[in-house]
Amino acid sequence: MAENNKRRKVRSESMALDAMHIIIGIAVVVMAVISFLDTERYMFLFPAIFFLAAVLNLVTGKYWLSRTKRERRRRTAAVFQMVFGTILLIFTFLSAMSIWWR
Repeated sequence: MAENNKRRKVRSESMALDAMHIIIGIAVVVMAVISFLDTERYMFLFPAIFFLAAVLNLVTGKYWLSRTKRERRRRTAAVFQMVFGTILLIFTFLSAMSIWWR
């Protein structure tokens, strides 16, 4: 019985992660297209794009880091994904500062 509950939890977590990937992916693509159509007018979307990409990488990295205990390659990939998410978060703040303080 406990095995069945664990399997349901894994399925629900992976479904939530997939739904998040789809929703954030669509949002990033739409914002990127809008921002490149008129860059000067929609410049404020760039920090939002970086932020959503950072959230996506950080959440996915955390998910895979918690799922893999002994597999060194997947664990290393999850850590690199979290580092990349952190770099994107830094780009978010740099982009926001450069846009709002000019």
